[in-house]
Amino acid sequence: MTDEPKPDGTRPGGTPPDGTPEPQPVGGATEAEVEAAWADTDLAQVLYHDWESGTYDDKWSISFDDRCISFAADRFATALGPAAGTVDRPMGRALEIGAGTGFFSLNLRQAGWLCDVVVTDVSSGMVDVARRNARNLGFDDVDGAVAGITDLPYPDASFDLVLGHAVLHHVPDVEAGLRECLRVLRPGGRFVFAGEPTVIGDRYARALGRVTWAVTTRITHLPQLRDRWARPQEELDSSSRAAALEAVVDLHTFDPSELARTALRAGAVDVTTATEELLAAFLGWPVRTFEAAVNPERLGWGWAMFAYRGWQRLGAVDKVLHRVLPAALFYDVSVTGTKP
Repeated sequence: MTDEPKPDGTRPGGTPPDGTPEPQPVGGATEAEVEAAWADTDLAQVLYHDWESGTYDDKWSISFDDRCISFAADRFATALGPAAGTVDRPMGRALEIGAGTGFFSLNLRQAGWLCDVVVTDVSSGMVDVARRNARNLGFDDVDGAVAGITDLPYPDASFDLVLGHAVLHHVPDVEAGLRECLRVLRPGGRFVFAGEPTVIGDRYARALGRVTWAVTTRITHLPQLRDRWARPQEELDSSSRAAALEAVVDLHTFDPSELARTALRAGAVDVTTATEELLAAFLGWPVRTFEAAVNPERLGWGWAMFAYRGWQRLGAVDKVLHRVLPAALFYDVSVTGTKP
């Protein structure tokens, strides 16, 4: 991605039009730190997400314009299932777990699903960027805390909604985490976790990523392409260290039925799961890997919209395929439930 403005006037990462600089990454991990993190999951989670905090929005093409507002709202509604048509909007006081840079909750607030938002993450860097993104959007009331899902610094029955996106697969004990979410929910309150990898989906996504990385890095280092298309070797080495950490922090993949049973064991009721993305994932993962492997100056807003529109069209086909194919084949799974 380049630093071209998005339609809402922001630049990648949420930098406002006045040019105020974004919070910077806490610092790149050394090979020694990565080695130490292999034996310490908690260290790996903090190290990886602090490291990624300053560049995460660019890496995942995260923005706070109509594109990502629509994406977040659609994913949230899909996760809610039949409840999407019955819950009040906005949904009351909401706590986001593993908020990262605020992609899910802040875009849902813009979409009208949320109003009162608190963000948490194990990474202080991520919390800082999320709160900065909130201020850029005019949400000066968004509070935040450095905290993990199994030790939330809030009293019982503090929230109407607990939500998260792509976070449960980082949690060592998912059942204990969901139990803690239920503790801070008010009776009748709901949790919604979306964007989690399925067992089968993770296999093909990782395979696609490995093949795309190998092919792209080799082709872009051909003499006739190297100067214009190749990323500097130090950036590729940094990406490789990030990938090594990613292998440590990605702890789980989920079977949709087993994820539902985990939520029930934690004490939730009215538990449902939903899956999304099959053909869309077959496009999305190679696109993301390609973007990480090439000189970002060669990719402009036209490329970003091509990737997004392609993903969008294949996602529409996936909705049809979902009627006839097993849910476990799709890449993403979400789970929702309520507190008795």
